[in-house]
Amino acid sequence: MDSATSRASAPLGASASNGLKIVVVGGFGVGKTTLVRAVSEIRPLNTEETMTQAGASVDDTTGIDGKTSTTVAFDFGRITLDSRNVLYLFGAPGQQRFWFLWDRLFSGTLGAVVLVDTRRIDDSWYAIDRLEKHGTPFVVAINDFGGPDFAPAQIREALDLDPHVPLLRIDARSRESAKEVLITLVEHVATLYANHVQPSQELV
Repeated sequence: MDSATSRASAPLGASASNGLKIVVVGGFGVGKTTLVRAVSEIRPLNTEETMTQAGASVDDTTGIDGKTSTTVAFDFGRITLDSRNVLYLFGAPGQQRFWFLWDRLFSGTLGAVVLVDTRRIDDSWYAIDRLEKHGTPFVVAINDFGGPDFAPAQIREALDLDPHVPLLRIDARSRESAKEVLITLVEHVATLYANHVQPSQELV
């Protein structure tokens, strides 16, 4: 398995000319930073800070009591697809007090991954709502934290997902699992545009 150290010096090819932006969103502590770290070919840039007692009084840590750090701006990673195409990954902070950053992160985005923790499934509604209002294609990935094992149909109903939105399970710690989610997203975007499905461009 690749380590962060071995990936840190991976150079970007001089012929790379097409940067594709993907945003990873979801509730607080759902594994966004972990996913970016797992799949990035470079040592990811992150803005994690140690959680303080003051922050604990603001952020809802129900079900994630062992969390000791949190993203306060965004995570950034990179994946080279071929000599010309590069994926840039941005992991958005999950706490409500940082949601004002999301609209800027969504600008120019190819698509998004919505990470879901079944122990805190309600935390995913805001991310899905914002993506739908921006007209941004997305997939939903269930990160396994040992929570309730809901059937896919139950999760779709709980999140009010359109039938065409891909839903899959993921281990955000696994590079292969994370890659599978990104491949699914790219294929989903390609299918949408091949079928001339144009998401709403309403901005609020």
